[in-house]
Order: sequence, then C-alpha cells, then structure tokens
Amino acid sequence: MDFAHSPRVKELQARLVTFMDEHVYPNEARFCAEVEANKAQGNGWVPTLVMEEIKAKARAAGLWNLWLPESEHGAGLTNLEYAPLAEITGRSHIAPEALNCAAPDTGNMEVLVRYGNDDQKERWLKPLLAGEIRSGFAMTEPAVASSDATNISASIVRDGDHYVINGRKWWTSGASDPRCKVLIFMGKTDPSNTNVHRQQSMILVPMDTPGVRVVRPVPVFGYLDEPHGHPEVDFDNVRVPVANLLLGEGRGFEIAQGRLGPGRIHHCMRIIGATERALEAMCRRSLQRTAFHKKLAEQGVWRERIADARMKLDQARFLTLHAAWKMDVAGNKAAQKEIAMIKVVAPNVACQIIDQAIQLFGGAGVTDDHGLGWAYAMARTLRIADGPDEVHRNHIAKLELSRYLTP
Repeated sequence: MDFAHSPRVKELQARLVTFMDEHVYPNEARFCAEVEANKAQGNGWVPTLVMEEIKAKARAAGLWNLWLPESEHGAGLTNLEYAPLAEITGRSHIAPEALNCAAPDTGNMEVLVRYGNDDQKERWLKPLLAGEIRSGFAMTEPAVASSDATNISASIVRDGDHYVINGRKWWTSGASDPRCKVLIFMGKTDPSNTNVHRQQSMILVPMDTPGVRVVRPVPVFGYLDEPHGHPEVDFDNVRVPVANLLLGEGRGFEIAQGRLGPGRIHHCMRIIGATERALEAMCRRSLQRTAFHKKLAEQGVWRERIADARMKLDQARFLTLHAAWKMDVAGNKAAQKEIAMIKVVAPNVACQIIDQAIQLFGGAGVTDDHGLGWAYAMARTLRIADGPDEVHRNHIAKLELSRYLTP
C-alpha cells in the first residue's frame, strides 16, 4: 500500500486542523461549562448551544459527513482517506459530533445507506445526515454475556402488521439525548433456528413508541457523558410496523458485520488521535517540570517511556491504516483479521500511553484539568466496546491457524 495521502486528503487535513484550532479546541471548556450549568439546574441532558454553533460552522466549511464513503450524501472518501481525518477529530471529545461524524450515528447512517429501504431512508437517514436528529444502537444486554452476540435474548415477534419487541438493553449510546429519535434494535425473530447466526434481526424503533423507557444513565468510570449518554433501556411490548424491519428476518448478524467493520476503523483512529494529544501533553509537561534537580525530560526513565510511546503509537496508526486500505481494496470480509488486530492493538496502546501521561502529570493527571482521565476512560472502554480483546484475539488465532490446516 501507498502511505502517501492524496492531494485531496492533504487539503482536507489542512482545513480540518485549521477548523479545530479556530472552533473546536477553544470551545471545549465552554462545552463542559454548559453541561455543568445544565446539571446544576437539574438536567444535564440538554443539547449545548456551543455544539450547535460549531455544527453550523462545520457545515459552512464543507467539513460535514466526511465519514460516509461511496455515497452522494458524504465526502465520498475511502476508508483509508477518511482514517487520518478521524484521527484529527479524535483529538477532541466534541469534534466528532460537531462534524456529524460521531458514533453511533455514523454506524446507524451506514446501516440505513446500505440496508434501508426508500421509506426508511426518507424518514430517518435524511434528518440524520442533516444533523437534525440523533440515534442510538440497542444491542448489548445486561442479563447475558454480549461478547457472544448469539446470547442476545431480546425478542422480536411478528403479530400481524407489527412486530412486538420485549427485552432490556444497556450501553445504548445516544438514547439519553433528547435529540435521539430512533434506535436500531437487535433481537431474535427466530430463536429456534439451528443456525445461531440467523436467529437475530434488526429493526428501527422510534424513541417515542409506547413501551420504550430509559431506565437509567450508565456511568463510565463516573462519566455520564451528558448530553449523549449510554443508558439502560427497557422495551415492554413495544409495537412497531413490520415495515421498520431492516433487510429481512434473520439478517441481523449480516448487518452487524457491515456496520462494525468501518466503525472499528473510526474508533481506532479517533483513539489514536486522543492518544497523540496525550503524548504531546506528556512531552510538554516533561520539559516544564523539575524533580530532583532535573527536568523530567532529562531523566532516563521518562525518555524511555516517551520513546516507547512514539514507537507504539506509530505502529498502531500504520496497522490501522493498513486495515483501512485492505477494506478498500479487498472488502470488509477479506480484511477481518486486520480489523480484529487493530481493534486489539489501538485501545491497548492508548491505555498504556495515556496511563504514562497520567503518571508523568502526577496528581494533576488524575484530575479533570487536563482531560487525561476522560481519555483513559474512553480508551479502556474501547477494549470492550465493539467486541472485547479476547474475542478478537480468538478470531485472529483461528484465521492464523487456518493457514496451516490441511485442505
């Protein structure tokens, strides 16, 4: 593969870096202050004014829906072309939403682009692409080990012209946001099917459907991630039209694989961006702080850690870019090993480097003053989200061992 970025990508990188400098980084503190003010008034689940202002500027600057490939709705970038842009947005916790490039909306929009019918696209895809609404993804369940998605037990039962949905989900990212108008729900339509990967289906569930109830916000190391959130949601005899089914009964796993491949590239490049920012902060801090009569940057232990961080981070970046390239040239299925590899490597490298940055900052590192606690919480969660390390390692090993089995 050619690691050189195309002229178009370089131009977008330059524009995006300028946009981040002018509109994103300067407004991070204001975003947090607005959230805290809303919480102090009794409701942290209120969209911030500053986010809407940045969104308008992003649209005007032509930095909107950059993530969407092979579609007239987005920038038409390949996975490899979008990856370095995702890294830039990952440097700030508010940038992805500001550019309409945030999960779970990106994955949900991709599902609608690939698998939605005309009516579903008209009702849900158009307003999502315009940033007028947000969405959620309801897959993981608290009662089962969802690392094995065949365990999912929520039911989707046909009743005339409707499906009746029952179950409880959590980590339903986005469902606490009042702008969230629709969920993509995964459950079982055919639990007795001998093919366990044909038991599940995905269906669109409007948030205002009777029987949909947000039970509680679920904190991540104490962070509720307002106004977005990752709540637990109960579905009690929720009736939705048969027309809301995506692709067809028993196609849930097929949709999930189409959704998760590009999403893992996005997640990994964003966490690499967050880690790059942590490493930059680590280097600057080491040049400013003195301990035992020497700058931290002059002490061998910190030089070694900084060197290791640079090597590990570049390795993770190049591995992710290679996975993106292979997806582009050979397809998601052919790149499944590379996707699994980066999903293990990138979050683990991020955890190691952000942890070292926290250590170098000392007491300041475990406060919220420098954003390192939030970055670590995000990186550590990513070792579980979209499949835990163990599942991906097992898959990698199977693919590797298959090369040595006699046909």
